[in-house]
Amino acid sequence: MAAELSRAFGVSEDTIRRDLREMANEGLLQRVHGGGLPLARVNPSFPARERQQPRVKDELARAAATLIKKGQVVFIDSGTTNVAVARHLPRDLEATVVTNSPPVAIALSEHPRVEVVLLGGRMRKDPLAAADAVTIAGVRQIRADLCYLGVCTLDPTFGITTVDLDESYVKRAMVEASAEVVALATADKLGTVSPYVVAPLGELTWLFTERGVSKEALAPYREAGITITQALEEEPA
Repeated sequence: MAAELSRAFGVSEDTIRRDLREMANEGLLQRVHGGGLPLARVNPSFPARERQQPRVKDELARAAATLIKKGQVVFIDSGTTNVAVARHLPRDLEATVVTNSPPVAIALSEHPRVEVVLLGGRMRKDPLAAADAVTIAGVRQIRADLCYLGVCTLDPTFGITTVDLDESYVKRAMVEASAEVVALATADKLGTVSPYVVAPLGELTWLFTERGVSKEALAPYREAGITITQALEEEPA
């Protein structure tokens, strides 16, 4: 990346590297070998995230909810989009959902045939989810057919990352305990990186994102063997 920027701007690679270091120090990007990557935006509170792109999240959730089959055991990780997934599950679905998210569990209270297993541990007030050693121990007692992973950021090189260390361990345990993994990501989560690694990109089975994301942007995800569904056009301005 540094070499490409050097040619594009007609300056030395040393100048580019110095500028990248300064931008990283100002919190504008994440320094990586040979260049830099956009940082995930600072995570707002759970209620604030619920108000962000509600139409897009709802349509992604509606499409992704169709993956669950009768009799399956499913992890639904924390996150506002995953709460929407829980709401969109068919009312007559017979399945077991394991979650570390009280909002997900509450949403599933309206589904009479879904058995809900709420993982224990210390609840983090944001993102309203349990995330500690007790939570991880609970995850490791289960073998799931499917995991709906709460995604902070996705990048072809650095994989699935998140902003919180404790959450990264819980998410990683869910991935390791699941046969297949689903991610729902709005366009702003693609091609960005957060400090804590959850898993390589190849661990994903499905990615649901917006229809407005370009083929070029999605090409590395397809090359990783991920099945991609673009569920909705970009929200109107």
